[in-house]
Amino acid sequence: MAKFEKASSIGEWLDQRIAVETLKKVMQTEYWIPKDINFLWAMGMVLAATFGILIVSGIFLLMYYQPHVDHAFDSVNYLIMTEVGYGWLWRHIHGVGASLVFLIIYIHMFTGIYYGSYKRGRELIWISGMLLFVLFSAEAFSGYMLPWGQMSYWAGMVITNLFSGGSLEAYGLVEWIRGDYVPAQAFLTRFFMLHVFLMPLMIIGAIVFHFGTLRIPHVNNQEGEDFDYAEAAELYKAGKVKESKVIPFSPVFLSKDVFVMGVYFVLFFYLVFYNFSFAMDPVNFDPANGLSTPAHIYPEWYFLWSYEILRPFSKDIGLILFAISQVIFFTLPFLDRSPNVAPASRRGLFKYWFWILLVDCLILTFMGKLPPTDPTFASIGLVSAVIFFALWIALPIITKLEKKL
Repeated sequence: MAKFEKASSIGEWLDQRIAVETLKKVMQTEYWIPKDINFLWAMGMVLAATFGILIVSGIFLLMYYQPHVDHAFDSVNYLIMTEVGYGWLWRHIHGVGASLVFLIIYIHMFTGIYYGSYKRGRELIWISGMLLFVLFSAEAFSGYMLPWGQMSYWAGMVITNLFSGGSLEAYGLVEWIRGDYVPAQAFLTRFFMLHVFLMPLMIIGAIVFHFGTLRIPHVNNQEGEDFDYAEAAELYKAGKVKESKVIPFSPVFLSKDVFVMGVYFVLFFYLVFYNFSFAMDPVNFDPANGLSTPAHIYPEWYFLWSYEILRPFSKDIGLILFAISQVIFFTLPFLDRSPNVAPASRRGLFKYWFWILLVDCLILTFMGKLPPTDPTFASIGLVSAVIFFALWIALPIITKLEKKL
């Protein structure tokens, strides 16, 4: 018990009881990061920082928001925006953050695909990341209901109708989810609870799990090089190499993260003060009205690509393909049969697969915002949806034929 005596500082007193210094070494100074990585590897920390801002701004909004169908719209668009000091600022921060968090997720996701960061023991990193994407999607959808505007109401109506299963006509399940025949008080209350309590807790847990999966296989690098991190770290600490392959997470790599976050937040607050309208649908500034259907119902931009996959097909086929599109990315580590962990630019046919997928998702996103009345646009959406699934069918074939580098 002698080691618990004569602590000379608060830090030493805590270290004796909860091993603060050991935790610091494990998570920071002795957590080694490949030196050969670029600013795209900072997207994870940018995402975590943005989520933190969403939590803080959400707490301030929660102080004045009223989750009641008779008061929700006014509490957001009148009370918070005009009566509460700087309430408009917190709403702009929350709205812009909700959009940018998905931009960061998509950049992070396609960076992982480009560099093959889901291969060679990193499958759980990818799967936990995709789980985070699903949870953020549920969080965003539940939050979109809370202003109780026209698009909130009708988007909620359309999305919950998907659970009827098309020809299965499982409307009992839809009513159970809503708590009523149509979106009403029970619906708003349930999605309020999901948005402010359950989903944030699940996201925090998934973030911890995602960072935990990074500890064993370590993060990937630009060239996909595989080496002994422990040996490289020992050589670095002993000063036996002229140029090390690894750097400590803190403070070296963390300083790079902070720099990237600084640049990002300049853009973030520029949008908050000068271009916040992109994150706020004008239709949603009309109060929810179940007797007046908007001319064109569509989700937020980050859901448009999967929404466009649903639209061109019959009800049943569209629902099946929509469901597949939500889970297909989870299977990427198992569909990619190539032995190579390398950037897409060095992987033969895969580089074309990657760029076609990226462009196709952008086209699906653009088409999803347009009304389905124009036959030309409808045809483009149909072709893009077919290409999306053709790419995933072709993936195991083209990667199996890939030569080992």
